[in-house]
Amino acid sequence: MKRGHRALRRVALGLVTLGVLLLAFVAYQLWGTALYEHNAQNQLRQELRGKLAGVSRHPHTTTPTTPTTPTGPAPATSTTVLTARVAPTTADPGAGTPIGLLTIPRIGMTDAAIVEGTDEHQLQQGPGHYSGTSLPGQAGNAAIAGHRTTYGAPFYNLNALQPGDVISVETQQGFFQYQVVNAHVVSPNDTTVLNQTSSPELTLTTCNPRYSASQRLVVVAALHTGVLAASAATGTPSTTVPKPTGPKVKTLAGEAGLSNTGALSGRSTRGEVGQAVLWGALTAAAAVLALVAWR
Repeated sequence: MKRGHRALRRVALGLVTLGVLLLAFVAYQLWGTALYEHNAQNQLRQELRGKLAGVSRHPHTTTPTTPTTPTGPAPATSTTVLTARVAPTTADPGAGTPIGLLTIPRIGMTDAAIVEGTDEHQLQQGPGHYSGTSLPGQAGNAAIAGHRTTYGAPFYNLNALQPGDVISVETQQGFFQYQVVNAHVVSPNDTTVLNQTSSPELTLTTCNPRYSASQRLVVVAALHTGVLAASAATGTPSTTVPKPTGPKVKTLAGEAGLSNTGALSGRSTRGEVGQAVLWGALTAAAAVLALVAWR
């Protein structure tokens, strides 16, 4: 009997260990990945700090002057400079490069670093810019994807955005404010939301509903104001939409990297988390029963 008790005890302890490991996986998915994203965001912001040093979030104006002449005061002249709305078109930066800071007051997001690219590794670091779409502040459609449930879940509450809400993006080219126009849900096969537009817009995408990849939530915002950095203002801001070569992706980023199926990509975390919770609970219950039987 003692030998049977020892075997039963080992089985019970093994089940307890397995249950703990499965539940630890759930904890990692929900909180451990957030720590990874937090550290990545700190590094990206540090890299952006020097690049954005010359960017102002307010229009640059000078005080009107009244010069004097030998015959008396000359008419007052204003040197106020009107800031252009749209930044000059530039080439996409390299994948993994931090391109700017994203702020969405409605959902509590402040200065989230945007990284170039939307594959799995890049989205694990924060919101990712779809290569091939316009950069924020430029003419055309600038598209950004983000996680909704793991890796910090930057777009967890994206569904809370309402028409008129402000979305701000700060890049090397300047500071740009967009206003939300609409939000809608599309199927995973609808890639038209990445198409170029005739006016400067910002498109945000994420998986819908939470923990699932069955749909995509899309938020569209129109450029409202733009303050160009000195380096960008010296050129001639272009209001011409770039040639519509299309985004360099076949699918929309969702809860993970892009797939090659021609559909709007996304990996559901509901299955992983749900299965881990279920198996963790079952193994823990089996362990308890085994311990009871052993005693």
